[in-house]
Amino acid sequence: MAAGAVLALLGFQVFFSTEASMVQCNAGGYEDIVIAIHPGVPEDVAIIEKIQAMVKEATYYLFNATGQRLYINSTKILIPTTWSLNYTNRTRERYEKADVVIANTFLTIGDSPYTRQHGGCGEQGQYIHFTPSFLLQENFTSLYGPFGKVFVHEWAHLRWGVFEEHNPDQPFYISGKGQVEATRCSVSINGTYRVLQPKEQSCVTRPCRIHRDTGVFTQDCTFFPEKDVFAAESIMYAPALQSVSGFCDETTHNMEAPTMQNRMCDCHSTWDIIKKSSDIVSTEPKENFSIPTPTFSLIRYRERVITLAIDVSESMMSHNRLWRAHQAADIFLTESLATGTYVGLVEFHEFSYILSELQQITNDNVRESLKSRLPTTVTTFGSDFCLGIRTAFNVNKKSGSLHGTEIIFLEDGDNSKGSLKCLPEIRDSGAIIHVIALSNEASNDLEQIADATGGLKYFVTDDLESTDMIAAFIGISNENGGGYGRVSQLEGATINVNPGQCVSDPVYVDSTAGADIFFTVTWQSSEPSITLEDPDTEVYTTANFTTTEASHLSRMNVPGIAKRGVWKYTLCNNFTQAQVLGITVTSKSSDVTVPPVTVNVHMNNDTKKYPNPMVVYASVSQGQLQVKGAKVTAIITPEKGAPIVLDLLDNGAGADIVKDDGIYSKYFFRFSVSGRYGLKARVTCDESECRLTHLKNRVFALPGFVENGKVVMNPSKPPQADVLPALDSLRRIAAGGSFTVSGVVSTETDVYPPGKITDLEAKRIDESIVLSWTAPGDDLDDGSAQSYNLRVSSNMTELRDDFEGSAMVDITGLRPSAAGSPETFTFHPTPDIEDVTIFYFALIAVDKNLQKSAPSNIAQAAIWVPTTADTTQCPIQKTTTCATKYVQVCDSAPTQPRKCPSKPKPKCPAPKVN
Repeated sequence: MAAGAVLALLGFQVFFSTEASMVQCNAGGYEDIVIAIHPGVPEDVAIIEKIQAMVKEATYYLFNATGQRLYINSTKILIPTTWSLNYTNRTRERYEKADVVIANTFLTIGDSPYTRQHGGCGEQGQYIHFTPSFLLQENFTSLYGPFGKVFVHEWAHLRWGVFEEHNPDQPFYISGKGQVEATRCSVSINGTYRVLQPKEQSCVTRPCRIHRDTGVFTQDCTFFPEKDVFAAESIMYAPALQSVSGFCDETTHNMEAPTMQNRMCDCHSTWDIIKKSSDIVSTEPKENFSIPTPTFSLIRYRERVITLAIDVSESMMSHNRLWRAHQAADIFLTESLATGTYVGLVEFHEFSYILSELQQITNDNVRESLKSRLPTTVTTFGSDFCLGIRTAFNVNKKSGSLHGTEIIFLEDGDNSKGSLKCLPEIRDSGAIIHVIALSNEASNDLEQIADATGGLKYFVTDDLESTDMIAAFIGISNENGGGYGRVSQLEGATINVNPGQCVSDPVYVDSTAGADIFFTVTWQSSEPSITLEDPDTEVYTTANFTTTEASHLSRMNVPGIAKRGVWKYTLCNNFTQAQVLGITVTSKSSDVTVPPVTVNVHMNNDTKKYPNPMVVYASVSQGQLQVKGAKVTAIITPEKGAPIVLDLLDNGAGADIVKDDGIYSKYFFRFSVSGRYGLKARVTCDESECRLTHLKNRVFALPGFVENGKVVMNPSKPPQADVLPALDSLRRIAAGGSFTVSGVVSTETDVYPPGKITDLEAKRIDESIVLSWTAPGDDLDDGSAQSYNLRVSSNMTELRDDFEGSAMVDITGLRPSAAGSPETFTFHPTPDIEDVTIFYFALIAVDKNLQKSAPSNIAQAAIWVPTTADTTQCPIQKTTTCATKYVQVCDSAPTQPRKCPSKPKPKCPAPKVN
């Protein structure tokens, strides 16, 4: 692929990936939308009824908003095991891959719906979140809109990758006409600008003021739309407005507004993006307006049933593969699997054998019984994984049904039978198969099995200094329906230690962990001497650890809740030769009512062809709240060669779309070989550096509206904490599955241009404009670019559509900094500006081979000349009359502005609820 083709992918990106979702769009009808209820939500049939009512209402809003094309045909509601109601057992539906989740937040942050988005324009989001309170309280409709319309608003985020058309951080801007406008789409939504008086003064409003430095209204100003406005756009701005029923298109879109939609989608409208989706492209408008009522399936998690199917063919003798598998399975059975789980064991080669029928884990004796049956020897045969899977099916069937049961399938050699003859049987089984490909010799068919069944897929190399197999088993153990009883990996480290030498490091037990904690030491040849010191300096030694020779490990379980703080371990190699020593620390939440800090790491695609770049994402969260300020490192392991380490960023630049939203990302394009790559993340938070953060893309809450010339207030949103708490020092390890890359070639050609700048901002300071942005790299977000090319225009459309034809600004004196660094440049306008002049800016970065990035987002700023009228320092509207819906008054103005004639103070109207 030529560099120009790569550049095209990095500019205006529209992906429409649907890999994480089970939803199908057939002839305009969405089928199998999964709405999952978190196990922490108290049982309430009314929640199910409200979900059904919302979806039924949503299908009509969706149909009309998409030009009579799309509607909702069928929906599955996934009920947790914590509810006693008896419904049909699920098949492959999982909370972790649900399209919509219903979950409480453990802190008071409000009930505004939102969609978790991490990708660029046109990329599908992760999930929609509603709280139970939102569904159950009818008065929320006046704030956010009818439930069905809010669902469509969020569905547009999730399915089509469009963004909000309001901006709480920049609610006003100066338009190209020199007018102060509320940030919205479309500008046809009329209204008034007022400041809410403090309650102790009165319940009325006063006129807004324009700040003399910014030229826009002060922060205490609020825009109140007209209740009876006739504008139909946009659902992505204010679904609470009764007239709003569609998306902004090219005729109604407000490309000047400083919205996330304009920043991420190059000022294109939401409908411009949506209409490019396969949903719209493949569906013609219906000739009639008749659509079916959505159907609902109420399905429920059953008790968890898992069978381990472990390859014992001849190749498992290489590189200590079998005892490493034994080791990971030991940790899985002892530390990770929840009580109540049913577990079976199967070994396979050219034949297969049941090592254990299903046993329910009710106590430690059952765990020990299962571990004693793990395979310890290999055969001289090859492997037939179809036979191994069929045998695991036979074990799981004894639970009553295959549907929703799981298989962990670990295989290291090429399938000797050489076919996927059993794939149709696997696909139709209803079982979920997680695969672990051990070494680069593992069958290339494994990923197809996982993809066909909705299972997880992992890749593990033969490197003894890797804990990836242990992390993979822990990751599988946590696929249990919303984090109920989740296991956190606090540490996972290995090192090659010479004879007589020791290695020592801290382990952090934070306030969200500490229950049922295990310190597990692994070794290659001989048990080391172990010293473990707790935060109160109490010392534990090797004598306190229990040794399992078959698994090459020793472990200590701390009873009750472990002491919070820094634990310190020391491992000394007493063997006569160097050996690899490791430590794994797992824990459960210390308080079942407080969710632990968790990490979800993944790539934006499971497969890629060179040289197309990929993106690594890591979401750090506590429950439904994200964590900012963490240091997040991704470790990517190829089939051959050393692991690649990437520092992921949450700076709102490059691959990262929103600063400080707790989603960390980075481009990955240093492909060393074709084949599988494994992914893992390490998260570090030092004391008070990490903090929970408010969500930044919540649906717009309508504060009120104007009716018959009066402002009518909506009920206030529930109170929420302004500043969320900081976190303790903590560490987390998380496996992110595997992905494959094809067509990699060894070349010195510079394939990748600098990354697109997406956070360009412009602010007026005195009589100049200061531009700021984050530096891209020489290759995407790596290295340093060679130069910048800055353009300015008084016409936003011309700048977007003809960057090279716009006026150039001399920026040659600014040499680009390293990728991720802040950049600033001061623009000095010519003195012959008019009363108000709007400037639009965009820039590109150029690398040493003259490859250019895509043009940045467009930033705008205004310069004005003060007037001599009595409204001096009110430069945007030089006339102020009381006939308008509001009075524009200067903030800190040097002259007294004209005031409206006094009027009787109106009585406080009662809040209205639409």
